[in-house]
Amino acid sequence: MNETRYTGTWESVKQHTVPAWYEDCKFGIFIHWGIYSVPAFAPRTWELGEVDSDEQWFCNNPYAEWYYNSVNVGRGPTYEHHMNTYGREFRYEDFIPMWKAENWNPGEWAELFQKAGAQYVVLTTKHHDGFCLYPSEHTKFHAGRMGPCRDITGDLTEAVRGAGLKMGLYYSGLIDWQFANDPIFVEGENFSNACPTFEYADYSYKQMKELVDKYRPSVLWNDIGWPKQSEHAMPYLLAHYYNTVEDGVVNDRFNGLYHDFLTKEYQYGKADRTQKWEMCRGMGLSFGYNENEGDDQLISLPKLIRLLVATVADNGNLLLNIGPKADGTIPTEQVKRLLTLGRWLQVNGKGIYGTRCSKRLSEHRADGTQVYYTRKGRDLYFYIDGLKEGCNVVSLPGLHRTVTALNPALEVEQDVSENGLRLTVKNYRSDLYLLGFEAAGQE
Repeated sequence: MNETRYTGTWESVKQHTVPAWYEDCKFGIFIHWGIYSVPAFAPRTWELGEVDSDEQWFCNNPYAEWYYNSVNVGRGPTYEHHMNTYGREFRYEDFIPMWKAENWNPGEWAELFQKAGAQYVVLTTKHHDGFCLYPSEHTKFHAGRMGPCRDITGDLTEAVRGAGLKMGLYYSGLIDWQFANDPIFVEGENFSNACPTFEYADYSYKQMKELVDKYRPSVLWNDIGWPKQSEHAMPYLLAHYYNTVEDGVVNDRFNGLYHDFLTKEYQYGKADRTQKWEMCRGMGLSFGYNENEGDDQLISLPKLIRLLVATVADNGNLLLNIGPKADGTIPTEQVKRLLTLGRWLQVNGKGIYGTRCSKRLSEHRADGTQVYYTRKGRDLYFYIDGLKEGCNVVSLPGLHRTVTALNPALEVEQDVSENGLRLTVKNYRSDLYLLGFEAAGQE
């Protein structure tokens, strides 16, 4: 039992440490589902961080969940699509009756996440459009009385926890286009155009506290930033959260003032082996469901598994997003990736879950292979990527004892010498993806 009692000061709050469960879990599911799932449109342009976040980015935004702003900027592919498909008089809010979630089964979602090997889930409870996926006491603009007409957050929280997973909640703390909806053309306008009133600062504070008190989320995931007008209240809000949720953890999007873990989004941000961090991304270029992203446009299975392993080896967690359709079904191409990742983790997860950074850095070798390292105590784990079909020989300098393949079906010969370990894998197939090995006592 944690006996620490936090008070509303930075000195007190900054005593908080990352809970062991978040260090151990490694893999979570992000969910972007909302009004924007009805138009389900965005152009396929770039990954975040690949180009400057200027007018070119915001007028060609690949994030379908930014549909409101992508129309509001008045030019670009999404604006043209909206004008041609729905017309100038059709408002974003007119999509709400079309979002019925008629085929949604939260228990099926939770079962899928469990099969995927995820250990936690983070749901967008309010994105930048301001529509809440729970019956908030502070607005009528919510899914309890409009659209699906149900407490999506509560129903999913119950199902996820029933499946033995941790439940986290996302909240757009800085931006709410129901309060201030000037179009955003450059990154700086995320802050300068975003809800500059004390009224909104109070509203976002109350809603964040409401989420804590009502659902007790294990992760409190704030987006973009926090209203300047209520920065002084942030220590109390965080203290209240930690006192309410003993194993709670928060991200770093609080105006640079505080974090438990850092975030990286696609190419924006960087890995930091000295601090806990989290990689979040969609399976395609968008978080919300985008009808333009079919199976061929999503991350490939080898790249997805490599992303998980590389992230964990560098002290990170992977928060992989799903974008459900408006009816509540998850696209089959997304389901395929989750189930394949889950099957791989059933075989290779011993060197993923509960591990920490190894002192050995990841290796990208001249022959095209990569080796990633993790550890548990003094036990070393490593994963080999880039192998070819059939027989492969891999040398591992610095390892002077035999190792154990995590996949017992592998045919492996081992030769130990003063130069290290020489592995011969005789029966590699591409559908095995990265191969995991345990080197007991060799960290």
